[in-house]
Amino acid sequence: MRNQIMDDLKTAMKNQDKELLAVIRMVKGAISLEEINKKRELTDDEVIDVIAKQIKTRKESIIEFEKGNRSDLVEKTQAEIEILNKYMPEQLSNEEIDIEIDKAFTELKPESMKDMGKIMAYLTPILKGKADMSYVSSRIKSKLSN
Repeated sequence: MRNQIMDDLKTAMKNQDKELLAVIRMVKGAISLEEINKKRELTDDEVIDVIAKQIKTRKESIIEFEKGNRSDLVEKTQAEIEILNKYMPEQLSNEEIDIEIDKAFTELKPESMKDMGKIMAYLTPILKGKADMSYVSSRIKSKLSN
């Protein structure tokens, strides 16, 4: 994963793709910061976690930009998310996510909202990096409330 990012950085520099270059540099910086904090090189899974955090931050920014009627910033941020998504594993469809949630409900047999943590703990290793965990959380909440 790290090599892929470095190769893409070099390619973006050669092609003078300023937008791609800015996003890759930002990711590289976030990865470096995390490595400094952990005092070791990150694994591919940890790099994916860093990228997922960057995507989540940008999605939150889009919501704020929309509130402020800043469509220019919404478009720019959406383009950054698309670039970051290239480094993420194949995302599961909503139907596939629902199947995994159903399996968790069958396995754990939750009775109330108090079991939300157990279900999330069960699903996180399975879905992390492959699904939007806020979507997963909202689906679980709606199933528990029924």
